[in-house]
Amino acid sequence: MRCKELLASVEEAEAEISARSGEASGRLRLTAPVSFGVQHLAPVWARFRDRHPRVTLDLTLSDRVMDIVDEGFDLGIRIARLPSSSLISRRLTETRMVLCAAPAYLARAGTPRHPGELADHAVLAYSYWAGGDEWSFDGPQGPVSVTTRPGIRTNNGDTCRAVALQGQGVILQPTFLVGADLASGALVELMPQYRAGALGIYAVYASRKHLAPRLRLLIDLLAEWFGEPRWPDGAATPAAARPAPGVPARPARRCRKA
Repeated sequence: MRCKELLASVEEAEAEISARSGEASGRLRLTAPVSFGVQHLAPVWARFRDRHPRVTLDLTLSDRVMDIVDEGFDLGIRIARLPSSSLISRRLTETRMVLCAAPAYLARAGTPRHPGELADHAVLAYSYWAGGDEWSFDGPQGPVSVTTRPGIRTNNGDTCRAVALQGQGVILQPTFLVGADLASGALVELMPQYRAGALGIYAVYASRKHLAPRLRLLIDLLAEWFGEPRWPDGAATPAAARPAPGVPARPARRCRKA
């Protein structure tokens, strides 16, 4: 407790110095998911440093959900349906979850038409997915879920994407990762009438009480940056929802209800 009080005093002193000089300074410790951090946050860090060169950024990329307070971070980027209620959050944008596969895989294995068929497909799973092996969707007749049997499981979304692009199976990944692949046709959205939902992308921090100017400036820049679309939505058109040329539809079968 005494250490936290001392840190708060230091932050207040730095804030006073920054206010007097008119220039933000000091260190910010930040954490963010790996794929999102590499693909979409690097330009933000560059812009922030251009504007505030006296601020040092200490970045930790991990898909593990870090404890912002106990692990000493000033700010975390969270991608979730709801941010932690114990933290202050600012919503930056959202990303849609998409079920997709490469045309080469669909040519070999057929195109699933109902989530129940995923139980018999090769699936590439993300280890930190909240539902685990159970994938849930909102369909025309209401919610439906299926227990998948992953052939590959990994704690990194880029690995899921890379293996899927090699024609190895079906993935459920966010548009910030696969939107460009869907737009180019390298991946095909499956069953667009069954929606896996969207995840909010948030900046989270511990308290408004001791919000250093440098942190407020960074949060404002993040909100400004993601106020503009930064990746294709990948929404399927009727043509994209059909199998690619030469890709046979999977024969109809009875689907097991979850």
